[in-house]
Amino acid sequence: MGLTKTEIFTEEQNRLAVMLKAVAHPARIAILQYIIKSNTCICGDLVDELGLAQPTISQHLRELKMAGLIQGTIEGVSVCYCINPPVWNELREQMSGFFAAYDLKATCC
Repeated sequence: MGLTKTEIFTEEQNRLAVMLKAVAHPARIAILQYIIKSNTCICGDLVDELGLAQPTISQHLRELKMAGLIQGTIEGVSVCYCINPPVWNELREQMSGFFAAYDLKATCC
């Protein structure tokens, strides 16, 4: 299968696709839900909370961080993660606009 020609899409479309790809895994959704519910930085509580191996969680955190949805800070020997508010708001606004663009009609197909 060929590569997606990202250059034919807008920067906004590509950015939204990157963020949605990052959340398109149930473990990542669970991580985000836990961070949101905790409303604080998370430093290593995820293994016990999710029941996944540390390397697996680290990989999911890396994907979320690369998409910009979370940010990490080093505290001693641990990395603590929390929601990255500007990017989170960007995703919320993009998805709100995306869903609001559809005008529900009673007669379709």
